[in-house]
Amino acid sequence: MRSSLAPGVWFFRAFSRDSWFRGLILLLTFLIYACYHMSRKPISIVKSRLHQNCSEQIKPINDTHSLNDTMWCSWAPFDKDNYKELLGGVDNAFLIAYAIGMFISGVFGERLPLRYYLSAGMLLSGLFTSLFGLGYFWNIHELWYFVVIQVCNGLVQTTGWPSVVTCVGNWFGKGKRGFIMGIWNSHTSVGNILGSLIAGIWVNGQWGLSFIVPGIITAVMGVITFLFLIEQDVDCAPPQHHGEPAENQDNPEDPGNSPCSIRESGLETVAKCSKGPCEEPAAISFFGALRIPGVVEFSLCLLFAKLVSYTFLYWLPLYIANVAHFSAKEAGDLSTLFDVGGIIGGIVAGLVSDYTNGRATTCCVMLILAAPMMFLYNYIGQDGIASSIVMLIICGGLVNGPYALITTAVSADLGTHKSLKGNAKALSTVTAIIDGTGSIGAALGPLLAGLISPTGWNNVFYMLISADVLACLLLCRLVYKEILAWKVSLSRGSGYKEI
Repeated sequence: MRSSLAPGVWFFRAFSRDSWFRGLILLLTFLIYACYHMSRKPISIVKSRLHQNCSEQIKPINDTHSLNDTMWCSWAPFDKDNYKELLGGVDNAFLIAYAIGMFISGVFGERLPLRYYLSAGMLLSGLFTSLFGLGYFWNIHELWYFVVIQVCNGLVQTTGWPSVVTCVGNWFGKGKRGFIMGIWNSHTSVGNILGSLIAGIWVNGQWGLSFIVPGIITAVMGVITFLFLIEQDVDCAPPQHHGEPAENQDNPEDPGNSPCSIRESGLETVAKCSKGPCEEPAAISFFGALRIPGVVEFSLCLLFAKLVSYTFLYWLPLYIANVAHFSAKEAGDLSTLFDVGGIIGGIVAGLVSDYTNGRATTCCVMLILAAPMMFLYNYIGQDGIASSIVMLIICGGLVNGPYALITTAVSADLGTHKSLKGNAKALSTVTAIIDGTGSIGAALGPLLAGLISPTGWNNVFYMLISADVLACLLLCRLVYKEILAWKVSLSRGSGYKEI
């Protein structure tokens, strides 16, 4: 007899602890990375404020600009005709630093306590985000100041992604990883939406607050992370089996009743500690992680997928303002619909890939559909508000779906691949390699958009469509392997589990 307690009480005692802690970790890591993305978004909203046509505004009495100067209300040094190149350079200062730092961050993430690592990263990210906004109140007009702040912010923000993926991977098994991480990965879009809405409040006035407020929120979240983050599932109390003899509960020969049981749920393995300490597996090398099947293909695919996603992230509000002639706030608010689509796309991608056991195929199909939808959005998306809303949501889902799936479920799958034989130390490095490679594309996209956009927005979209097609082609080998595995599965009645 299992227990003399009522079924409801037994269920609560048996499952409530793990469920509550897993829920806490999922919520906390969700908020952590939402704050990271929230602090990245204001620059895209403020761009149209840094350079604007001032002909319809009333010039102050003591203004020293000439009467024919239509850029008097813009913020130097972005008040010249080369403002797009300068803004692209500011974007890339962050993104290049982020890409370089990401390859190093995973190595540190394996060797340092995640709670300290994340907390320090969030506090510093909040500081540098606020310093960018303080440039308004300190009346700073030097390009180097904004570039240096962006470089520092890009480096410290690399603490976030490998750490939160490792933490979630340690708490959740593979069974529903795609669906769970699809929902969880909506933090990216939620952070973008919050960043857009918060920045939009002050964009037409004291735009420095568009950075300072998200910076303060990020720093506060860093303190909360230090106080409450639990890196992995630790259970130091022996399990209680009601109705069984006491000697069976405390049997030292039973590894399940050891004084300290560390359950690493993401690896679906259990490291049991008796009276001696557990043996720690060695951290995997950078090149060792590259040899894991699928890491190179998905990394290169993410490079082009993230190129497309981050171009939209940094340039969509300015594109809407220029083409549809909306105000900075209206363009920022409308651009959030792209992130709403991203939430839907990430969840759908995770659910479909779980059901089909085909991560690569799911990504490839969404990338194929994204190319014609981006073409249509550029040509008919601005014909009316209704068409713009629908097209933005669809494009957001198809563009961000593969990006979300690769950076979460795929990274966690590859970081716990069967070839690693249960070595949890690989997860942070694999995640950093995949996202670091993707971050190279994230740096290239906004840079190319800044260089190409003076020749016309049509050329920017042609560049995005080309990148999307290349991302799809890089997955062809893995898609072929998944199709072969499905054929074997149909003939043998067994599921496809590994890449």
